[in-house]
Amino acid sequence: MADLARLRGNNFLIIGRAGMDFYPDPPGTKTEEATHFFAALGGSSANIGVAITKLGGRATLVTRVSDDAIGRFCLNELDKYGVDRTHVTPVGGEARTSLAVVESRIEDHQSIIYRNGAADFEMTIDDVEAVDYAPYAALLTTGTVLAAEPSRSATFRAFDLAKAAGLPLIFDIDYRPYSWPSGEVAAEVYSRAGALCDIIIGNDVEFGFMAGDYDRGLDKARALVADGAEIVVNKLGERGAITITPEREFRTGIYRTEALKPTGAGDSFMGGFIATLAAGRSVEDAVLRGSAAAAMVVARVGCAPAMPTTAELDAFMRTHAGPSAA
Repeated sequence: MADLARLRGNNFLIIGRAGMDFYPDPPGTKTEEATHFFAALGGSSANIGVAITKLGGRATLVTRVSDDAIGRFCLNELDKYGVDRTHVTPVGGEARTSLAVVESRIEDHQSIIYRNGAADFEMTIDDVEAVDYAPYAALLTTGTVLAAEPSRSATFRAFDLAKAAGLPLIFDIDYRPYSWPSGEVAAEVYSRAGALCDIIIGNDVEFGFMAGDYDRGLDKARALVADGAEIVVNKLGERGAITITPEREFRTGIYRTEALKPTGAGDSFMGGFIATLAAGRSVEDAVLRGSAAAAMVVARVGCAPAMPTTAELDAFMRTHAGPSAA
């Protein structure tokens, strides 16, 4: 059983992709009608790193980016947000940093992601073995890194090294079907990862997918705790979330907001959730602050630049009604 008190070190090692996001500008513009775009750092793991740093924590990213102008854009953005990129390795050849074109609109929303020959999938065992795990409070990863080799084997090696150093493992399921060779492979790999992790966050569809039955997402979430996980958060969209620990199970609602786009909520939730646990607050506080952070990000342009600071998150929670009934 992992020592979650270690999270108070507030220094997180994060494995997974950084990419470039393009947003048609101004907000509300359809991609096919756009003549101007706003560029920002993207990629689920990079976004979570930014969320943690803006909430007062420290984050180090382990991944690969293409050795070109797009990869260097990501490195510059990581520097801007204070995310340590010592272990972000440029890779040459045909590998390319991911690019996402994301609309700031709800109606007929389009998110188009280019991940052909993705550079982050080139992360190797050597990359994760070059890390000194001892200084970190936890290892955090998203499921995207498990979709292809050599990134998959490298991530499981990192799990072993982190566990040997006493780090809790935090897993954001983040299932993206287009990255996987088949659903069967994905389900097997996710189940293997979930069995190793101490904190697992996903939505009901993702847990149902892991269970092999989309109607049994909550059963799978409960089973992960029964098998050793310390905290599992099953997000239910507008219906809030169900959080399960060995001691209790509780349900929370969401903070209502005027959404500008449907993207970025999961990364922001993870950042707010982890930062709150790192501050020594309760699991319920962590879920509520994660939910508030998610509500803030969907009402703003971008993902990384939309992540709230601690002062902004505190102000939001003071000025908004409590979460809607779950």
